[in-house]
Amino acid sequence: MSININGKTYYRTAEVCRLVGISRNTLFNLAEKSVFRETERRDLHGWRLFTGEDIDAMKACVSRVDIIKRDIT
Repeated sequence: MSININGKTYYRTAEVCRLVGISRNTLFNLAEKSVFRETERRDLHGWRLFTGEDIDAMKACVSRVDIIKRDIT
């Protein structure tokens, strides 16, 4: 369930995981590595809050495909 604070929509951890299609552990790993942002937001209960921009950045990160070229001789 998203919440609205001062006219801005925020999403909690479980909803972000569902929207992005990742596990909670993966979300926390991305947060720890500052993959999608440098600022952390929390509500009064200490729960992490994410914006729509954060969700878009996470989707881009998890859908990225790296191509590794091997030299086969």
